[in-house]
Amino acid sequence: MSEEKKVAIKKIQATGLMRKLMADYFYELDKASKEGSPKVAWCTSVGPAELLLSLGFLVYYPENHGAMLGATRAANNYIPVANAIGYSPDICSYLTSDVGAFIKKETPLSLAYKGIEGVPKPDVLVYNTNQCRDVQEWFSWYSRELKVPAMGISTYRNIGKIENYHLASIVSQMKDMIPPLEGISGQKFDIDKLRHFLSLSYDCTQLWKKILETNTAAPAPMSFFDATIHMGSAVVLRGNPQAVEYYKVLLKELEDRVANKEGAVEGEKFRLYWEGMPIWGKLRDLAEFFIGFKTAVIASTYCNSWIFDAFDPEDPFMSIARAYTEIFIVRDENHKEKYIEEMINKYKLDGILFHDAKTCPNNSNNRYGMPERLEKKLNIPTLTINGDLNDMRCYSEEQAKTNIEAFIEQLGTK
Repeated sequence: MSEEKKVAIKKIQATGLMRKLMADYFYELDKASKEGSPKVAWCTSVGPAELLLSLGFLVYYPENHGAMLGATRAANNYIPVANAIGYSPDICSYLTSDVGAFIKKETPLSLAYKGIEGVPKPDVLVYNTNQCRDVQEWFSWYSRELKVPAMGISTYRNIGKIENYHLASIVSQMKDMIPPLEGISGQKFDIDKLRHFLSLSYDCTQLWKKILETNTAAPAPMSFFDATIHMGSAVVLRGNPQAVEYYKVLLKELEDRVANKEGAVEGEKFRLYWEGMPIWGKLRDLAEFFIGFKTAVIASTYCNSWIFDAFDPEDPFMSIARAYTEIFIVRDENHKEKYIEEMINKYKLDGILFHDAKTCPNNSNNRYGMPERLEKKLNIPTLTINGDLNDMRCYSEEQAKTNIEAFIEQLGTK
Protein backbone atom coordinates (compact mmCIF):
# COMPACT_ATOMS: atom_id res chain seq x y z
CA MET A 1 0.00 0.00 0.00
CA SER A 2 1.38 3.40 -0.97
CA GLU A 3 2.00 6.08 1.63
CA GLU A 4 -1.24 7.86 2.51
CA LYS A 5 -1.57 11.51 1.54
CA LYS A 6 -2.39 14.11 4.18
CA VAL A 7 -5.76 15.65 3.31
CA ALA A 8 -8.44 17.75 4.96
CA ILE A 9 -12.18 17.11 4.93
CA LYS A 10 -14.14 20.16 3.77
CA LYS A 11 -16.31 21.42 6.61
CA ILE A 12 -20.05 21.76 6.10
CA GLN A 13 -21.00 25.01 7.84
CA ALA A 14 -24.49 23.79 8.80
CA THR A 15 -22.88 21.21 11.09
CA GLY A 16 -22.88 23.70 13.97
CA LEU A 17 -26.65 24.10 13.76
CA MET A 18 -27.09 20.34 13.64
CA ARG A 19 -25.02 19.92 16.80
CA LYS A 20 -27.20 22.43 18.62
CA LEU A 21 -30.40 20.66 17.51
CA MET A 22 -29.03 17.31 18.67
CA ALA A 23 -28.00 18.78 22.03
CA ASP A 24 -31.47 20.28 22.50
CA TYR A 25 -33.02 16.92 21.58
CA PHE A 26 -31.00 14.92 24.11
CA TYR A 27 -31.41 17.50 26.89
CA GLU A 28 -35.18 17.49 26.36
CA LEU A 29 -35.22 13.69 26.65
CA ASP A 30 -33.02 13.81 29.75
CA LYS A 31 -35.32 16.36 31.42
CA ALA A 32 -38.41 14.28 30.65
CA SER A 33 -36.72 11.14 31.95
CA LYS A 34 -35.80 12.81 35.24
CA GLU A 35 -39.15 14.56 35.74
CA GLY A 36 -41.40 11.79 34.47
CA SER A 37 -43.16 14.03 31.94
CA PRO A 38 -43.65 13.98 29.01
CA LYS A 39 -43.56 10.21 28.65
CA VAL A 40 -40.62 8.73 26.73
CA ALA A 41 -40.98 6.05 24.08
CA TRP A 42 -38.03 4.15 22.66
CA CYS A 43 -38.53 3.40 18.98
CA THR A 44 -36.59 1.57 16.30
CA SER A 45 -35.24 3.89 13.63
CA VAL A 46 -37.84 2.93 11.00
CA GLY A 47 -40.63 2.36 13.47
CA PRO A 48 -43.97 4.18 13.96
CA ALA A 49 -42.45 7.39 15.33
CA GLU A 50 -45.23 9.60 14.00
CA LEU A 51 -47.85 7.61 15.90
CA LEU A 52 -45.84 7.98 19.11
CA LEU A 53 -45.39 11.73 18.60
CA SER A 54 -49.12 12.14 18.02
CA LEU A 55 -49.76 10.56 21.42
CA GLY A 56 -47.48 13.04 23.18
CA PHE A 57 -44.38 10.87 23.63
CA LEU A 58 -40.85 12.12 23.25
CA VAL A 59 -39.08 9.55 21.08
CA TYR A 60 -35.60 8.10 21.64
CA TYR A 61 -33.84 5.82 19.13
CA PRO A 62 -31.41 3.23 20.56
CA GLU A 63 -29.95 2.57 17.10
CA ASN A 64 -28.75 6.17 17.06
CA HIS A 65 -27.08 5.48 20.41
CA GLY A 66 -25.53 2.34 18.92
CA ALA A 67 -24.10 4.41 16.06
CA MET A 68 -22.67 6.87 18.60
CA LEU A 69 -20.96 4.01 20.39
CA GLY A 70 -19.45 2.95 17.08
CA ALA A 71 -18.44 6.44 15.95
CA THR A 72 -16.72 7.14 19.29
CA ARG A 73 -14.92 3.77 19.01
CA ALA A 74 -16.27 2.75 22.40
CA ALA A 75 -18.31 -0.22 21.15
CA ASN A 76 -15.59 -2.80 21.69
CA ASN A 77 -15.50 -1.92 25.39
CA TYR A 78 -19.12 -3.08 25.68
CA ILE A 79 -19.73 -5.87 23.16
CA PRO A 80 -17.96 -8.48 25.37
CA VAL A 81 -20.21 -7.45 28.29
CA ALA A 82 -23.30 -8.44 26.32
CA ASN A 83 -21.55 -11.58 25.07
CA ALA A 84 -20.96 -12.56 28.71
CA ILE A 85 -24.73 -12.62 29.43
CA GLY A 86 -25.43 -14.87 26.45
CA TYR A 87 -25.71 -12.57 23.43
CA SER A 88 -23.69 -13.97 20.54
CA PRO A 89 -20.82 -11.97 19.03
CA ASP A 90 -22.42 -12.74 15.66
CA ILE A 91 -25.64 -10.76 16.27
CA CYS A 92 -26.13 -7.03 15.71
CA SER A 93 -23.26 -5.08 17.27
CA TYR A 94 -25.58 -2.11 17.81
CA LEU A 95 -27.53 -4.39 20.15
CA THR A 96 -24.51 -5.87 21.94
CA SER A 97 -22.64 -2.57 22.32
CA ASP A 98 -25.76 -0.75 23.54
CA VAL A 99 -26.75 -3.46 26.03
CA GLY A 100 -23.15 -3.75 27.24
CA ALA A 101 -22.92 0.02 27.76
CA PHE A 102 -26.20 -0.02 29.71
CA ILE A 103 -24.94 -2.81 31.96
CA LYS A 104 -21.76 -0.82 32.65
CA LYS A 105 -23.84 2.34 33.19
CA GLU A 106 -21.86 4.28 30.58
CA THR A 107 -22.87 6.34 27.54
CA PRO A 108 -21.17 8.74 25.12
CA LEU A 109 -24.06 11.12 25.87
CA SER A 110 -22.39 11.88 29.23
CA LEU A 111 -19.21 12.96 27.47
CA ALA A 112 -20.98 15.01 24.81
CA TYR A 113 -23.61 16.72 26.97
CA LYS A 114 -22.77 17.96 30.46
CA GLY A 115 -25.30 16.88 33.06
CA ILE A 116 -26.65 13.86 31.19
CA GLU A 117 -25.80 10.78 33.22
CA GLY A 118 -27.44 8.06 31.15
CA VAL A 119 -29.86 7.24 28.37
CA PRO A 120 -33.46 8.37 29.00
CA LYS A 121 -35.59 5.88 30.92
CA PRO A 122 -38.38 4.54 28.70
CA ASP A 123 -42.05 4.35 29.56
CA VAL A 124 -42.65 2.05 26.59
CA LEU A 125 -40.56 0.27 23.94
CA VAL A 126 -41.93 0.16 20.38
CA TYR A 127 -40.24 -1.73 17.53
CA ASN A 128 -40.74 -2.58 13.89
CA THR A 129 -39.00 -5.70 12.56
CA ASN A 130 -38.76 -4.28 9.04
CA GLN A 131 -34.99 -4.01 9.51
CA CYS A 132 -34.33 -7.25 11.37
CA ARG A 133 -35.46 -9.55 14.15
CA ASP A 134 -32.62 -8.28 16.36
CA VAL A 135 -34.51 -5.09 17.24
CA GLN A 136 -37.30 -7.13 18.84
CA GLU A 137 -34.78 -9.10 20.91
CA TRP A 138 -33.01 -5.87 21.82
CA PHE A 139 -36.17 -4.21 23.11
CA SER A 140 -37.27 -7.42 24.81
CA TRP A 141 -34.08 -7.38 26.88
CA TYR A 142 -34.81 -3.83 28.06
CA SER A 143 -38.43 -4.75 28.73
CA ARG A 144 -37.34 -7.53 31.09
CA GLU A 145 -34.56 -5.48 32.65
CA LEU A 146 -36.55 -2.27 33.21
CA LYS A 147 -40.01 -3.82 33.72
CA VAL A 148 -41.35 -1.65 30.89
CA PRO A 149 -43.88 -2.83 28.27
CA ALA A 150 -42.63 -3.64 24.77
CA MET A 151 -44.86 -3.84 21.72
CA GLY A 152 -44.30 -3.73 18.01
CA ILE A 153 -44.97 -4.52 14.40
CA SER A 154 -43.90 -7.71 12.66
CA THR A 155 -43.24 -6.83 9.03
CA TYR A 156 -43.12 -9.03 5.96
CA ARG A 157 -39.60 -9.34 4.56
CA ASN A 158 -37.99 -10.26 1.23
CA ILE A 159 -40.86 -8.56 -0.58
CA GLY A 160 -41.01 -8.05 -4.33
CA LYS A 161 -44.29 -6.41 -5.21
CA ILE A 162 -45.96 -4.86 -2.18
CA GLU A 163 -49.45 -6.33 -1.87
CA ASN A 164 -52.48 -4.92 -0.06
CA TYR A 165 -52.40 -7.73 2.50
CA HIS A 166 -48.85 -6.73 3.49
CA LEU A 167 -50.04 -3.22 4.27
CA ALA A 168 -53.35 -4.26 5.85
CA SER A 169 -51.45 -6.40 8.37
CA ILE A 170 -49.18 -3.53 9.36
CA VAL A 171 -52.09 -1.08 9.66
CA SER A 172 -53.94 -3.55 11.88
CA GLN A 173 -50.90 -4.00 14.13
CA MET A 174 -50.41 -0.22 14.43
CA LYS A 175 -54.04 0.34 15.38
CA ASP A 176 -53.87 -2.48 17.94
CA MET A 177 -51.09 -0.57 19.71
CA ILE A 178 -53.15 2.59 20.16
CA PRO A 179 -55.19 1.60 23.26
CA PRO A 180 -52.18 0.49 25.35
CA LEU A 181 -50.17 3.51 24.16
CA GLU A 182 -53.07 5.79 25.19
CA GLY A 183 -52.98 4.20 28.63
CA ILE A 184 -49.25 4.85 29.00
CA SER A 185 -49.23 8.40 27.60
CA GLY A 186 -52.45 9.50 29.25
CA GLN A 187 -53.58 11.05 25.96
CA LYS A 188 -56.35 10.01 23.59
CA PHE A 189 -55.43 9.29 19.99
CA ASP A 190 -56.28 12.14 17.60
CA ILE A 191 -56.10 11.44 13.86
CA ASP A 192 -55.48 15.13 13.12
CA LYS A 193 -52.41 15.13 15.37
CA LEU A 194 -51.11 12.10 13.48
CA ARG A 195 -51.67 13.94 10.20
CA HIS A 196 -49.76 16.93 11.60
CA PHE A 197 -46.68 14.94 12.56
CA LEU A 198 -46.81 12.89 9.38
CA SER A 199 -46.86 16.09 7.35
CA LEU A 200 -43.73 17.31 9.16
CA SER A 201 -42.04 13.96 8.58
CA TYR A 202 -42.93 14.12 4.90
CA ASP A 203 -41.46 17.62 4.59
CA CYS A 204 -38.31 16.44 6.38
CA THR A 205 -37.90 13.39 4.16
CA GLN A 206 -38.43 15.37 0.94
CA LEU A 207 -35.77 17.88 1.95
CA TRP A 208 -33.41 15.04 2.84
CA LYS A 209 -34.06 13.55 -0.60
CA LYS A 210 -33.18 16.86 -2.28
CA ILE A 211 -30.03 17.09 -0.15
CA LEU A 212 -28.84 13.66 -1.25
CA GLU A 213 -29.72 14.43 -4.87
CA THR A 214 -27.38 17.43 -4.93
CA ASN A 215 -24.72 14.75 -5.41
CA THR A 216 -25.97 14.12 -8.94
CA ALA A 217 -23.87 17.20 -9.74
CA ALA A 218 -20.22 16.86 -10.65
CA PRO A 219 -18.28 17.49 -8.57
CA ALA A 220 -20.52 16.18 -5.79
CA PRO A 221 -20.89 18.69 -2.92
CA MET A 222 -21.16 16.13 -0.10
CA SER A 223 -19.69 12.70 0.59
CA PHE A 224 -21.40 9.57 1.87
CA PHE A 225 -19.40 10.02 5.07
CA ASP A 226 -20.84 13.54 5.52
CA ALA A 227 -24.34 12.22 4.82
CA THR A 228 -24.14 9.55 7.54
CA ILE A 229 -23.73 12.36 10.07
CA HIS A 230 -26.28 14.79 8.66
CA MET A 231 -28.94 12.09 8.31
CA GLY A 232 -29.19 12.16 12.11
CA SER A 233 -31.97 14.74 11.93
CA ALA A 234 -33.99 12.57 9.54
CA VAL A 235 -33.66 9.67 11.98
CA VAL A 236 -34.29 11.24 15.39
CA LEU A 237 -36.05 14.54 14.58
CA ARG A 238 -38.46 13.62 11.82
CA GLY A 239 -41.92 14.79 12.78
CA ASN A 240 -40.36 17.90 14.33
CA PRO A 241 -40.22 21.34 12.69
CA GLN A 242 -36.57 21.72 13.72
CA ALA A 243 -35.53 19.01 11.26
CA VAL A 244 -37.35 20.76 8.42
CA GLU A 245 -35.71 24.11 9.16
CA TYR A 246 -32.27 22.53 9.52
CA TYR A 247 -32.50 20.73 6.21
CA LYS A 248 -33.49 23.96 4.47
CA VAL A 249 -30.22 25.48 5.72
CA LEU A 250 -28.15 22.44 4.70
CA LEU A 251 -29.79 22.24 1.28
CA LYS A 252 -29.04 25.91 0.58
CA GLU A 253 -25.37 25.40 1.49
CA LEU A 254 -25.04 22.38 -0.79
CA GLU A 255 -26.86 24.10 -3.65
CA ASP A 256 -24.39 26.98 -3.32
CA ARG A 257 -21.55 24.48 -3.53
CA VAL A 258 -23.06 23.02 -6.70
CA ALA A 259 -23.44 26.49 -8.25
CA ASN A 260 -19.81 27.25 -7.43
CA LYS A 261 -18.65 23.80 -8.61
CA GLU A 262 -17.21 23.15 -5.17
CA GLY A 263 -16.89 19.43 -4.56
CA ALA A 264 -16.44 17.56 -1.30
CA VAL A 265 -13.41 15.97 -3.00
CA GLU A 266 -11.02 18.40 -4.67
CA GLY A 267 -10.26 17.31 -8.24
CA GLU A 268 -12.91 14.56 -8.17
CA LYS A 269 -11.86 11.77 -10.57
CA PHE A 270 -14.05 8.81 -9.63
CA ARG A 271 -17.57 8.49 -8.16
CA LEU A 272 -18.53 5.47 -6.05
CA TYR A 273 -21.60 3.91 -4.43
CA TRP A 274 -21.49 2.56 -0.86
CA GLU A 275 -23.77 -0.42 -0.37
CA GLY A 276 -24.39 -1.50 3.20
CA MET A 277 -23.83 -0.15 6.69
CA PRO A 278 -21.22 2.49 7.54
CA ILE A 279 -18.10 1.42 9.40
CA TRP A 280 -18.81 3.89 12.17
CA GLY A 281 -15.44 3.79 13.88
CA LYS A 282 -13.65 4.58 10.61
CA LEU A 283 -15.80 7.31 9.04
CA ARG A 284 -13.21 10.09 9.19
CA ASP A 285 -10.33 7.76 8.38
CA LEU A 286 -12.04 6.40 5.26
CA ALA A 287 -13.26 9.84 4.19
CA GLU A 288 -9.69 11.14 4.26
CA PHE A 289 -8.39 8.03 2.53
CA PHE A 290 -10.75 8.40 -0.44
CA ILE A 291 -10.05 12.14 -0.70
CA GLY A 292 -6.37 11.28 -1.03
CA PHE A 293 -7.19 9.34 -4.20
CA LYS A 294 -9.55 12.03 -5.54
CA THR A 295 -12.38 9.51 -5.23
CA ALA A 296 -15.82 10.60 -4.10
CA VAL A 297 -18.14 8.14 -2.37
CA ILE A 298 -21.38 9.98 -3.04
CA ALA A 299 -24.44 7.72 -2.94
CA SER A 300 -25.74 4.85 -0.85
CA THR A 301 -28.79 2.80 -0.02
CA TYR A 302 -28.17 3.41 3.69
CA CYS A 303 -28.69 7.18 3.67
CA ASN A 304 -31.61 6.83 1.26
CA SER A 305 -33.40 4.57 3.74
CA TRP A 306 -34.87 7.66 5.42
CA ILE A 307 -36.63 8.91 2.29
CA PHE A 308 -40.33 8.16 2.71
CA ASP A 309 -42.08 9.28 -0.47
CA ALA A 310 -45.24 7.37 0.45
CA PHE A 311 -46.15 9.50 3.50
CA ASP A 312 -49.59 11.02 2.94
CA PRO A 313 -51.41 12.92 5.72
CA GLU A 314 -54.71 12.27 3.93
CA ASP A 315 -54.27 8.51 4.42
CA PRO A 316 -51.97 8.30 7.44
CA PHE A 317 -52.09 4.65 8.50
CA MET A 318 -51.89 3.12 5.04
CA SER A 319 -49.18 5.53 3.90
CA ILE A 320 -47.08 4.86 7.02
CA ALA A 321 -47.42 1.15 6.40
CA ARG A 322 -46.34 1.59 2.77
CA ALA A 323 -43.46 3.94 3.57
CA TYR A 324 -41.99 1.60 6.17
CA THR A 325 -42.43 -1.41 3.87
CA GLU A 326 -40.91 0.19 0.77
CA ILE A 327 -37.48 0.57 2.34
CA PHE A 328 -34.58 -1.21 0.66
CA ILE A 329 -33.78 -3.66 3.47
CA VAL A 330 -37.29 -5.19 3.30
CA ARG A 331 -37.21 -5.94 -0.43
CA ASP A 332 -36.13 -8.99 -2.44
CA GLU A 333 -32.93 -9.35 -4.47
CA ASN A 334 -34.55 -8.42 -7.79
CA HIS A 335 -35.93 -5.17 -6.40
CA LYS A 336 -32.59 -4.33 -4.76
CA GLU A 337 -30.65 -4.90 -7.97
CA LYS A 338 -33.04 -2.69 -9.98
CA TYR A 339 -32.77 0.01 -7.33
CA ILE A 340 -28.97 -0.01 -7.39
CA GLU A 341 -28.99 0.05 -11.20
CA GLU A 342 -31.16 3.18 -11.10
CA MET A 343 -28.78 4.80 -8.61
CA ILE A 344 -25.73 3.96 -10.74
CA ASN A 345 -27.31 5.69 -13.73
CA LYS A 346 -28.73 8.62 -11.77
CA TYR A 347 -25.44 9.52 -10.05
CA LYS A 348 -23.18 8.51 -12.99
CA LEU A 349 -21.09 6.21 -10.82
CA ASP A 350 -17.86 4.42 -11.69
CA GLY A 351 -17.99 1.56 -9.18
CA ILE A 352 -19.74 -0.02 -6.21
CA LEU A 353 -18.32 -0.73 -2.76
CA PHE A 354 -20.14 -3.48 -0.85
CA HIS A 355 -19.61 -3.53 2.91
CA ASP A 356 -20.01 -7.05 4.29
CA ALA A 357 -20.84 -6.20 7.90
CA LYS A 358 -20.13 -9.28 10.01
CA THR A 359 -22.98 -8.73 12.49
CA CYS A 360 -25.53 -7.25 10.07
CA PRO A 361 -26.51 -9.89 7.50
CA ASN A 362 -29.76 -8.09 6.65
CA ASN A 363 -27.85 -5.07 5.41
CA SER A 364 -24.98 -6.94 3.74
CA ASN A 365 -26.11 -7.49 0.17
CA ASN A 366 -22.99 -9.11 -1.22
CA ARG A 367 -23.64 -12.59 0.16
CA TYR A 368 -25.85 -14.06 -2.56
CA GLY A 369 -24.02 -13.09 -5.73
CA MET A 370 -25.34 -9.56 -6.20
CA PRO A 371 -21.95 -7.93 -6.88
CA GLU A 372 -21.17 -10.47 -9.59
CA ARG A 373 -24.59 -10.11 -11.20
CA LEU A 374 -24.34 -6.31 -11.24
CA GLU A 375 -20.82 -6.43 -12.67
CA LYS A 376 -22.04 -8.61 -15.52
CA LYS A 377 -25.24 -6.67 -16.17
CA LEU A 378 -23.92 -3.12 -15.83
CA ASN A 379 -20.27 -3.64 -16.75
CA ILE A 380 -19.30 -1.84 -13.55
CA PRO A 381 -16.55 -2.92 -11.13
CA THR A 382 -17.40 -3.84 -7.55
CA LEU A 383 -15.37 -4.39 -4.41
CA THR A 384 -16.40 -6.05 -1.14
CA ILE A 385 -14.94 -4.66 2.08
CA ASN A 386 -15.12 -6.96 5.10
CA GLY A 387 -15.87 -5.22 8.36
CA ASP A 388 -18.70 -4.31 10.70
CA LEU A 389 -20.82 -1.38 11.76
CA ASN A 390 -19.44 -1.33 15.34
CA ASP A 391 -17.17 -4.31 16.04
CA MET A 392 -13.75 -3.18 14.86
CA ARG A 393 -12.31 -6.64 15.47
CA CYS A 394 -14.00 -7.61 12.20
CA TYR A 395 -12.21 -4.90 10.19
CA SER A 396 -8.65 -5.17 8.91
CA GLU A 397 -7.59 -1.62 8.05
CA GLU A 398 -4.50 -2.67 6.13
CA GLN A 399 -6.37 -5.23 4.03
CA ALA A 400 -9.29 -2.88 3.36
CA LYS A 401 -7.10 0.02 2.29
CA THR A 402 -4.89 -2.17 0.12
CA ASN A 403 -7.96 -3.53 -1.66
CA ILE A 404 -9.54 -0.08 -2.04
CA GLU A 405 -6.33 1.36 -3.50
CA ALA A 406 -6.10 -1.49 -6.00
CA PHE A 407 -9.75 -0.99 -6.89
CA ILE A 408 -9.23 2.74 -7.56
CA GLU A 409 -6.19 1.92 -9.71
CA GLN A 410 -8.42 -0.48 -11.66
CA LEU A 411 -10.91 2.33 -12.24
CA GLY A 412 -8.11 4.39 -13.74
CA THR A 413 -7.46 1.77 -16.41
CA LYS A 414 -11.05 1.69 -17.68
